[in-house]
Amino acid sequence: MEERRGKLKGETEMNLNIKEEGSTVDWRGKPSNPNKHGGFRAASFVLGLQAFEIMAIAAVGNNLITYVINEMHFSLSNSANIVTNFVGTIFLLALVGGYLSDSFLGSFWTMLIFGFVELSGFILLSVQAHVPQLKPPKCNLVVDGGKCEEAKGVKGLIFFVALYLVALGSGCVKPNMIAHGADQFNIQTNPSHTKKLSTYFNAAYFAFSMGELIALTVLVWVQTHAGMDVGFGLSAAVMGMGLISLVSGTVYYRNKPPQGSIFTPLAQVLVAAVLKRKLICPSNPNSNCNMLHTQRFKFLDKACIKVEDGNSNRKESPWRLCSVNQVENVKILISVIPIFGCTIVFNTILAQLQTFSVQQGRAMDTKLRNSFHIPPASLQSIPYIMLIFIVPLYDKFFVPFAAKITGHKSGISPFQRIGSGLFLATFSMISAALMEKKRRDSALYSGKTISIFWITPQFLIFGLSEMLTAIGLIEFFYKQSLKGMQAFLTAITYCSYSFGFYLSSLLVSLVNKITSASSHGGGWLSHNDLNKDRLDLFYWLLAVVSFLNFINYLFWATWHSNHSYPPPPTAPHEAKEVGDDNIP
Repeated sequence: MEERRGKLKGETEMNLNIKEEGSTVDWRGKPSNPNKHGGFRAASFVLGLQAFEIMAIAAVGNNLITYVINEMHFSLSNSANIVTNFVGTIFLLALVGGYLSDSFLGSFWTMLIFGFVELSGFILLSVQAHVPQLKPPKCNLVVDGGKCEEAKGVKGLIFFVALYLVALGSGCVKPNMIAHGADQFNIQTNPSHTKKLSTYFNAAYFAFSMGELIALTVLVWVQTHAGMDVGFGLSAAVMGMGLISLVSGTVYYRNKPPQGSIFTPLAQVLVAAVLKRKLICPSNPNSNCNMLHTQRFKFLDKACIKVEDGNSNRKESPWRLCSVNQVENVKILISVIPIFGCTIVFNTILAQLQTFSVQQGRAMDTKLRNSFHIPPASLQSIPYIMLIFIVPLYDKFFVPFAAKITGHKSGISPFQRIGSGLFLATFSMISAALMEKKRRDSALYSGKTISIFWITPQFLIFGLSEMLTAIGLIEFFYKQSLKGMQAFLTAITYCSYSFGFYLSSLLVSLVNKITSASSHGGGWLSHNDLNKDRLDLFYWLLAVVSFLNFINYLFWATWHSNHSYPPPPTAPHEAKEVGDDNIP
């Protein structure tokens, strides 16, 4: 009898899992099977794409400033802005990729289509770098100065079209890699997948670190010694390998079908709340109004008040009457905006490591041995060498140890992880400022060129900071219970990178303008010579801004934690029609 009960219990659990899987489909559009689809086997193919895609884009982005200065002949400040605008556009376009995925295409097809767009951009960059007629005449910007011809007209057009094809493709692919990989784990009905999901996020960052490391060592070395045309071509080949990895896992994926426009239900809540702004929520403690709302955004609760007009069979328009789930989703979306905003300054610091810090390396002694020199762009591989060891150790040892103390399955909460990363970012800029002061003083007053290894600490500190912040932010956003919006929410985390890089461009311009007006020797960053610039003071400014941003984060993280929302009244696969669970 006990054996039969155990068998029936197992069959019941399997049927529940299959019911939940009914909200996902396989590659033929049929309901997915938990025994055949999803899990780490399926996610590993997405991790392959992630490693190859970041390898391709990092090799271009992290050495792009050198190419723009030496081949396209833009000034240092303009080149820095071209790079930061390019990277910022990538992450801003992540919102487009998230929207198209959740609303119309699904993650798999969004990645496949825009993966080929990105590939075409790499190919066009390689062609332009290879054909002399498509570039300005060769010239040494430092020696010849104003005599160098910038890339303009058709040459400039080809360059920017190629660059922004890469940006469009990469931007739309990025959020869907994380979201599609995470979709392979069924955390709604299988509690064991919660820990697996956290492990997947760590594995995704490990794949990211491996891709960055190979890009910043092997691919950048190829660019430096074989030419940028070969380097861009290698990026195209690597991206092609990533697309092969994605397609190879087709038969194993759990695919979440698109939900239609994800913005319409959100807009309906806002419109309904405005139209019913004069109504008062019922005071009955058992009413849905009181079950739903917290102490914030109570105005939105009015969107689910049902107006009694004597005709019980009449259904109100969805633009006047919304479900409890709809209102809850809007509240969640609004509540994560302050957390998102606190990571913008963090990514402004990241922008410095991909622009000015590379130029710092060029002004230092890059000699490792008599005949071997370290490419300055490869400096950014330093944190990833560290992280390929730290990330597995973090997941294997720190998470179980911390979980015993905190009771949190991920060891520490996403909030604690983000906060730790933001705090460390300040010390990255302090290290950068101290090192730049030493480098500049040695060059100006002693006539010495210090070793490139002095720049190592700022990269190591920021690498650890990024691991904590990036994974914590992605985990926090993905776990927000907004049905059908996982890719878009993941895209919001990438949008933080975009705003950070745009803020970097704005700060560079503002600092140049303000310091130029107050000094006869020019602005802090107005020269093409770091020995004449005051990059150390700019780094100190960023250190102060970073610390103030950390204090700001503590406020908003505490605010969010004190007003956490209860779980939605219905599971995602049981969401009711508009008008259900309304407030009478």
